Amino acid sequence: MNSVQSLVRVCSFLLIIFFTTIAYSDAQDKSTQVFTVDEFIKQVKQYHPVSKQADIAVEKADAALLSAKGNFDPAIAFDASRKTYDGKNYYFYTNPELNIPLPVGNIKTGIENNGGDYITSEITKGKTSYIGLEIPLANGLLLDKRRATLQQAKLFRSKSEQERLLILNTLFLESYLAYWSWAASYQQYTAYTKFTEIANNRLRLIRIAVTQGDRAVVDTVEAYTQLQTYQLMQAEALLKLTNAKLELSNYLWFENYSSYQLPDTYLPDSLNFNNAATYQNAEELIAESTFQNPALKVYDFKLSSLEVERKLKRQELLPYFSLKANLLNKNYYALKNLSTNFIQNNYRWGVDFKIPLFLREARGEYKKAQLKIKETNLELIYKRRQTENKIRSYYNELIALAGQLQTAQSMFNNYQSLLRSEELKFGQGESSLFLVNSREIKVIELLQKRIELASKWYKAIYLLEWAAGKLF
Repeated sequence: MNSVQSLVRVCSFLLIIFFTTIAYSDAQDKSTQVFTVDEFIKQVKQYHPVSKQADIAVEKADAALLSAKGNFDPAIAFDASRKTYDGKNYYFYTNPELNIPLPVGNIKTGIENNGGDYITSEITKGKTSYIGLEIPLANGLLLDKRRATLQQAKLFRSKSEQERLLILNTLFLESYLAYWSWAASYQQYTAYTKFTEIANNRLRLIRIAVTQGDRAVVDTVEAYTQLQTYQLMQAEALLKLTNAKLELSNYLWFENYSSYQLPDTYLPDSLNFNNAATYQNAEELIAESTFQNPALKVYDFKLSSLEVERKLKRQELLPYFSLKANLLNKNYYALKNLSTNFIQNNYRWGVDFKIPLFLREARGEYKKAQLKIKETNLELIYKRRQTENKIRSYYNELIALAGQLQTAQSMFNNYQSLLRSEELKFGQGESSLFLVNSREIKVIELLQKRIELASKWYKAIYLLEWAAGKLF
């Protein structure tokens, strides 16, 4: 009997060593490798379709800017017509023209070759050339639609870059949350697996002791029930781990845009809580966010674009008054033999004037432009306040979680010591298996709580940086 008791004590001691060195360590098989969070985010940034879509948005803005610049491209036009009827040459017109847009107005130059028996009298017969200028003197002088479009396209290009960062900021947040959910699920499954092994070994030793008459049969039932409890926990943890890996696979892509499942040999980073970690003050983050957060900077470019629109609508309150002047010359040499006397006798000019009597359309459009700016400013004020409160909220959560984790770690260490003591008493016949199981269940509960808090702590860090617009 004494030999059996000695055997039980030795086995209990070995169980304690197994419990302390294996059950709560992150020892991993040599065939596995750690898939770090930095490697994961790097892969998301390089290959995730949403990341590529964000890049495409910037490219589309570049295309829009190129299109807006096209309004200032020189253009060549050619107009030609001829009429011959009943053997008579009624007329023929040939007029190639080059139109060169300027920041204000246009330059036109061309040549004409006109003739025929019934040509319109206001058209000069023969070969002539001209060069002229058309310039607005009121509406369109300071700003016109093509210049406004170009300015807005440049602002849209800058705005699209901020929108790209905003998309990446949200994408990386979702990726981080999925990663640390996977890490927490893995830690829980690993813990339950090791506790299941402990319970299974304990049941085997209890059965030996019962066979030798050193333990009551009811201890076997107690040990087996504990094993079944852990097996249920292990099965539930395995389901959560499997689903967490499926969620993580939403962010795993190859270069050819094909998704894949994470291999079983890949393990996550550990959920090690660093109680000495320092965090940037919430007010400092708010100050940085005001100037760097893409969610706020987008409004700056939106307001600038609306200001361009307001200036354009203001121009449209003015009457349209355009001056046209052309210098004429014979043959195809528009600038040949220039002199004051030549210019005074070889020109064509005109004016174009137009103004609505009540200006209701222009006044309405200008009022709408002003209201859009006011509306956007109100949106910015609300968005800024919302962002500030989010930063403060996540910062408070982070500090609270740090304190909770410190308390949970202390409690875990204390209950772990109590469990070891109870194991020693049980090995010496001074305690019951019920008390051992009770202590062990409490340790498991605290271990689970510690894992959950550590996962929330990591997530709070990234939620804080996301709110400040710093994850990209």
